[in-house]
Amino acid sequence: MIFYKEERAAMFIDGANLYAAARGLGFDIDYKRLLEVFAGRGRLVRAFYYTALIENEEYSPIRPLVDWLDYNGYTMVTKPTKEFTDAFGRRKIKGNMDIELAIDVMEMSEHVDHIIIFSGDGDFRRLVEAIQRKGVRVSVVSTMRSSPPMVADELRRQADNFIELQELMPHIARARVEGQQQGGGQPNLKEVAQNLETTQEEIQDVA
Repeated sequence: MIFYKEERAAMFIDGANLYAAARGLGFDIDYKRLLEVFAGRGRLVRAFYYTALIENEEYSPIRPLVDWLDYNGYTMVTKPTKEFTDAFGRRKIKGNMDIELAIDVMEMSEHVDHIIIFSGDGDFRRLVEAIQRKGVRVSVVSTMRSSPPMVADELRRQADNFIELQELMPHIARARVEGQQQGGGQPNLKEVAQNLETTQEEIQDVA
């Protein structure tokens, strides 16, 4: 990872995309450790986390994680999902956060030297190109080692620095100790993931 201590940096995490990438590599992320890794590389100004929430359900499986992140150094950006029925009568949930992330990146690019995008979505290539023209360096965090790869080739090529998520795993993976909560009070992501898996897949299906 190419970072400079004097750089002002900001993190932008596409929650559903990062969740899918980590799951494809077979590990859970300890978000406290993730923040510490990047805060130690420079002057971290802000860490944004983007996710859609299913508001009309009695219990949202991602809510414990959202609340924990909100109290532990992350700036949460959420919006309600939209439910619809497709042409085959199947229930679908739409929760794309790309516009919110792109707007925040453009705004923050005026105040930082380095932007770190946690997503492999090729739609962000033009966004990366635009902020590079402002003199801002861009790193992309995703993985090529899952099956299929989670990062679009055009996004990886456009970024100044591509960070392979699997190589970060020893530093950010959540320890799995039976009967003990890990990650500085972070919710049990194994339980969250079991409840969240279908939700995230449905959201990504139409994102």
